[in-house]
Amino acid sequence: MMSALSPATRAALAAAPAMLLVAGLAVAHPGHHHEGGFAAGLTHPLLGLDHLLAMLAIGLWSLRQSRPLRLGAPLLAAGGMLLGAGLAWGGLALPGVEFGIALSVLLAGVLIAALVKVPSVLGAGVVVLFMLFHGHAHGNEMPHGVSMFAYLAGFTLATLAITYAGRLLGGILMARESRLVRGLGVAIAAAGALFALG
Repeated sequence: MMSALSPATRAALAAAPAMLLVAGLAVAHPGHHHEGGFAAGLTHPLLGLDHLLAMLAIGLWSLRQSRPLRLGAPLLAAGGMLLGAGLAWGGLALPGVEFGIALSVLLAGVLIAALVKVPSVLGAGVVVLFMLFHGHAHGNEMPHGVSMFAYLAGFTLATLAITYAGRLLGGILMARESRLVRGLGVAIAAAGALFALG
């Protein structure tokens, strides 16, 4: 799929997370703080390194999976986030959310480093489960007084952009040398281990 995209589309996807971050910082000045909730939702995944790495990792890992899983991974990641946020807003507490977030980063890094391929159904479940913890944290951390739907739209857009960017980055690295992808997986796993310990 990525090979069918034009160079301009690839560049736009690669630049999307940086553009979202700049946009989020621009509206974070006094007088614009989380206006309407969209900016809060948009910047939350970008400003949390654990969330950012998990989404990038899912995009990277999905690149070597079956076509249905590769194409569906960004939507599955967004779906897991929405499910987790819905559970939080419904008052259902998940035990060990922070540890689950750290573990998702660690395990995603291991999957990338080992270039693990899994059946599509299993892979879909893994992506949703990983992102469930991240979505629950997003739901719990929604600022008071903002629109739930605007906040949801913001973090869904950020999730999709970051996951697609991870897949694009993986495609660029795999075209050069698979060891680069493996090395990135090791670095992501190490970050996950640090999150779990800290």
